[in-house]
Amino acid sequence: MADRTPPLSIGELRRRVDAGDIDTVVLAFTDMQGRLQGKRFAARFFLDDVLTHGTEGCNYLLAVDADMNTVDGYAMSSWERGYGDFAMHGDAGTLRRTPWHPGTVLMNADLAWHDGSPVTASPRQILRRQLDRLADRGWTAYAGTELEFMVFKDTYEQAWGSGYRGLTPVNQYNVDYSILGTGRVEPLLRRIRNEMGAAGMTVESAKGECNLGQHEIAFRYDDALTTCDQHSVYKTGAKEIAAQEGLSLTFMAKFDEREGNSCHIHLSLRDESGAPVLAGDDDPYGMSKTMRHFLAGQLATMRELTLLYAPNINSYKRFQPGSFAPTAVAWGPDNRTCAYRVIGHGHAHRMENRLPGGDVNPYLAVAGMIAGGLYGIDQALELPEPCTGNAYDGDAVHVPGTLREAAELWAGSALARAAFGDDVVEHYRHMARVEQEAYDTAVTDWERYRSFERM
Repeated sequence: MADRTPPLSIGELRRRVDAGDIDTVVLAFTDMQGRLQGKRFAARFFLDDVLTHGTEGCNYLLAVDADMNTVDGYAMSSWERGYGDFAMHGDAGTLRRTPWHPGTVLMNADLAWHDGSPVTASPRQILRRQLDRLADRGWTAYAGTELEFMVFKDTYEQAWGSGYRGLTPVNQYNVDYSILGTGRVEPLLRRIRNEMGAAGMTVESAKGECNLGQHEIAFRYDDALTTCDQHSVYKTGAKEIAAQEGLSLTFMAKFDEREGNSCHIHLSLRDESGAPVLAGDDDPYGMSKTMRHFLAGQLATMRELTLLYAPNINSYKRFQPGSFAPTAVAWGPDNRTCAYRVIGHGHAHRMENRLPGGDVNPYLAVAGMIAGGLYGIDQALELPEPCTGNAYDGDAVHVPGTLREAAELWAGSALARAAFGDDVVEHYRHMARVEQEAYDTAVTDWERYRSFERM
């Protein structure tokens, strides 16, 4: 992996604690659902004790549903096993300020069992394993994630109280690339941009999107682990800043019948000298032979790894023709109708995975892209012809249409078991099963409106 310079050093933290500028340290890891979980520590205690020895957290944090309900069926955590602890060890290279919380810094954590072995089902560990496979070949992955979100004038409490019905978006019409449209919500966007910048992220831009009140803030790419760490911090921080402004925002994949929230993931590789691995001069699309195999592998495994890109029931509502969310397992040069878009030149030559939505866990998605790509290299897979037209109308196979289908493909994937291990496959298969069973037993507003009087 590439060397990473932390946004805030331990030495600087000590100086700021001594000066009284910092009093709180958040130690957090990203759970299966992509949320930050952890503890807030008194800064002095963190420096004197936790920084060296770590802390503990209940292992049910990787064995609950989205509502934090304990559910049966997980091998690593259950009533029978007593719901014990795992250890949380901070990664000092991730220490950063969180300016939206005065006097506070945050550090990402890795999870381990008490014998020191890693918690293999932890999303950060899953990505680390794939990055180590790249490192064995002398390669480093660089990634960028583009998260879309929708902003409402209602507070989170008001949205909850209304059952998320009748919310008022901050824009009442399509503001894609509209300067006026982003200007309407610039106080919020400006706070997020500036405070994420102060947290050590390199902010590029903000733009409006298609749905009502929909926007995107883009950050510069970085090595893949750093990008995923920043993604998790940004997603939490943006919600916290919106709440402080009396607003709410959502990254859910599909809020309504209009365009969903995407999270396009850009990926490239560099060798030990920093040279681009994916660029080539003898290819009409600027791809090296390695890139052609790498991309072919991602396409060949996309259906069986879709669970890593679309982890929730709601994720699959995005996959509609003509929606800018892909349905076809196809690639094309600068073609937004395909699941994979090839763009850029030289160091910037990269692939864009357009399948994930705003609800994606970035560690799992990037791990899936690497695992699929390495499979393509190892098998010397040939890249199919590009799609240069409308992929929605083409004859390519389609991505799974439901969580149930994706979970079955994942569970039956020999590639997934070889790349991630049986324990990880079973863990996330069970996560999907829990989500599916909860949905299957729920009675929705749609059913009541359709059936209450007329059936």
